[in-house]
Amino acid sequence: MSLTDKAIEQIRELIRTGALPPGSKLPPEPDLAAQLGLSRNLAREAVKALAVARVLEVRRGDGTYVTSLQPSLLLEGLGGAVELLQGDSGALRDLMEVRRLLEPVATALAATRITDDQLAEVKSHLDAMREAREDVERLNVHDAAFHRAVVAATGNESLLTLLEGISGRTLRARIWRGLVDTQASGRTLAEHEAIFTALSTRDAALSQAAALLHVSNTEQWLREHLRATEAPTPTERGGT
Repeated sequence: MSLTDKAIEQIRELIRTGALPPGSKLPPEPDLAAQLGLSRNLAREAVKALAVARVLEVRRGDGTYVTSLQPSLLLEGLGGAVELLQGDSGALRDLMEVRRLLEPVATALAATRITDDQLAEVKSHLDAMREAREDVERLNVHDAAFHRAVVAATGNESLLTLLEGISGRTLRARIWRGLVDTQASGRTLAEHEAIFTALSTRDAALSQAAALLHVSNTEQWLREHLRATEAPTPTERGGT
């Protein structure tokens, strides 16, 4: 552990123990450094790092505060971190695998909790997907909104934020799929309709199965496509 890491951990411990609850103001930098037995420079670096992580908020002219510490705030950096991996096909495969592990279970949970209003929102995105079936980019925007509405129905903010971060990365893959596979829009619509139908009956097992089929099909297509694009050319194989 570096000295800065140790300083970060000390401030985190104050937050964990409730000495600095959400919304509270940190002592002035000299007092904070003295309280933690740190140099002012170390205290300053720790505060900067925790501000980047959205644990702290530095308000110019006012001071530094602990944020709300809501999952959506603390985990929102995941999407940005995932976007940095967009050129890494191995990371994309891993993320699709994570989505396959989480989203079907989330869909099953949504089936047991979804309200009529939330179901109507899911249907509105499905209807929009039908109308946009010839427009790949619009189709995928509503595709992402459909899945967000489903997971939001779980009422689990942490789960929603995690899947949002992962799906933000895979949205490009879905657009890519639509551009190279002319049958993708029809299959995508059919798979989403199956998910909606299962949710409508509040059947958790059927909803999970429908979501698993959808995500697995996307993952399988992506793996095959990446394998094809990564295959060596005739020249690389020693041919002409």
